[in-house]
This record gives sequence, C-alpha cells and structure tokens, in this order.
Amino acid sequence: MAKKAKKQQQSGGTPATVALTAAGVDHTVHSYDHDPSHTSYGEEAAEATGVPPDRVFKTLVADVDGTLTVAVVPVAGSLDLKALASAVGGKRAAMADPALAERTTGYVRGGISPLGQRKKLPTVLDASATRHTTIYVSAGRRGLEVELSPQDLAKLTDAVLAPVGRA
Repeated sequence: MAKKAKKQQQSGGTPATVALTAAGVDHTVHSYDHDPSHTSYGEEAAEATGVPPDRVFKTLVADVDGTLTVAVVPVAGSLDLKALASAVGGKRAAMADPALAERTTGYVRGGISPLGQRKKLPTVLDASATRHTTIYVSAGRRGLEVELSPQDLAKLTDAVLAPVGRA
C-alpha cells in the first residue's frame, strides 16, 4: 500500500497524504472523478470506490463549547452532537460554520481530511471504525480518499474513540 501513497506524495500530494508518508503509515490513495452535482460527498466516495458506506468515514467540524472539534463518522449515518460533546468533556455541540471549518483546517467542504489540517483540532473517531481492518477518509480534496487502519488514524490525530455516529 505505501508504494502507491509515495507516488501520490511525489506528485505534490495533499497535506493529508504528505503527513501519512512522513509518518511512515501504510495507506493507499484512491482517486475518482468528483461529480459536482452529487448531493453527498461521502455517499459519492462510497459509490465511486465501491466500498460499503459503513467503511467510508466523513470528517465533520463542530463547535463544542467554543472549541472547534473534528468528528469522523461513517457516511452511512449522521453525527450525534450530544455524544460528541460528551466524548470531549463538553456540554453542548453544534455544527461549525462551514467557512470557519475551511479556514481552520485548510481544506474545502467535501475534502476536509482529519489528517494534515492547518491547525490540529481535538478529534473523535466513531468507535464503529474499529470493526474494520481499514477505513476510508478524505485525503484532502474532493475525489480523493485514503485507506488506512483506524488505529493509525486514531494515533496520527490523537483521536478519542467514542460512539458518536448514528445510523
């Protein structure tokens, strides 16, 4: 898997793929042609890669008691804001303003990766990720996914594992 990722990084890569390569993490980059008319970036990624939606995870940015926090949940479900707040010791969570999320992470909506963000944010990975050997997350732009172990993702992002996704 790492050979493919190295090729991606040499051709410029994204901050996410560069971070993975620098950390020596085994991963595979998958690209597809993004359809701007698709209504869900995550569902599009699952369809385009042929991977079940419970194995493809979306990166969402929320405001938990005034602190931007990243939630990584399966595209097949939604984020439980109350559970997210609880997972990081907060009381209240709401989705962050999209423009603020983009400025803070350095990525555009639909391409926000939990890896290689401009500013490292507290991160919570849905506990369901551990049911899979590998999962897919955004590699830092629309039409680009990275496959890696959930354990490596949690380690690189200092993520808390908690049940924050809802079916």
